Amino acid sequence: MSADTYNPVRGIVLKLTSVAFFLVMQTCIKAAGPDVPAGEITFFRSAFAILPIILYLAWLRSLTRAFHTSNLFGHFKRGFLGILSMMCGFYGLTLLPLPEFIAIGYASPLMSVVFAAVMLGETVRVYRWSAVVVGMMGVVIILWPKMTLLQNGGLEASESIGALAVLFGAVLGGLAMVQVRQLVVTERTPTIVLYFSLTGTLISAFSMPFGWEWLDMRQAVLLISAGIAGGIAQILLTESYRHAEVSTIAPFEYSSILLGIGVSYVLFGDVPTLTMLIGTSIVVCAGIFIIFREHQLGLQRKAARKASTPSG
Repeated sequence: MSADTYNPVRGIVLKLTSVAFFLVMQTCIKAAGPDVPAGEITFFRSAFAILPIILYLAWLRSLTRAFHTSNLFGHFKRGFLGILSMMCGFYGLTLLPLPEFIAIGYASPLMSVVFAAVMLGETVRVYRWSAVVVGMMGVVIILWPKMTLLQNGGLEASESIGALAVLFGAVLGGLAMVQVRQLVVTERTPTIVLYFSLTGTLISAFSMPFGWEWLDMRQAVLLISAGIAGGIAQILLTESYRHAEVSTIAPFEYSSILLGIGVSYVLFGDVPTLTMLIGTSIVVCAGIFIIFREHQLGLQRKAARKASTPSG
């Protein structure tokens, strides 16, 4: 990050705006109703996200370069994991109140710590392992009331299934994050963003024979809007990291739960439960601790490199 682009306030504003656009996307999907299959939702989300991404890359004059890749299979793996995660999440979103969907999704960065240790051999010491365990306990607190409803059947059981779907999507999302960490070694960020939308559109289109529904005008407008909002959110998120460090930007992701509670109450009449609020608070605190710890370790590594560099 150059001194010319370093601007933490701008980075934070861009991050918060991206959170708002992701919430617009989720709200549109929720409003489209539970009858739209998750694969169809994912197709609209991926396909119509391409439009703002293409315009953004053209504005940067890097559209042609964004198509160049040395790891096409890596992009496919990242797209496959990401789209499966998205499908599970969108299926759960149609069945759950919006704040609960957001809160359970916070398990994804916790899982990425586990997968990075197992698959990439990253060193994870007791502090971060403890934060992951505490964070997952918070997820269990959120899920527990839903699990007790499974035996009742009907609508309540569908919410339980939705909660499990979102959790499974969060696990897949953690795997996708690990794949992104591998891609950034050789691939540029615009390339990763572009290929994710392209592979997502292709993979989700294969779900068409498995029961896509004919959309009415309202549903079509909502899902097209969700795709465009998702693409804009991705661009804003990417831009935010140009202006500030990850440790500065990342904690503002948790503002989504506050926005989600407000939007869900106004539009859908959902009131968060006490257990949901307690569990979410635990997950958020664990996530922020992990971000803080990553920042500390980053400073230590930077200091170690500086100390080992011979001076002229």
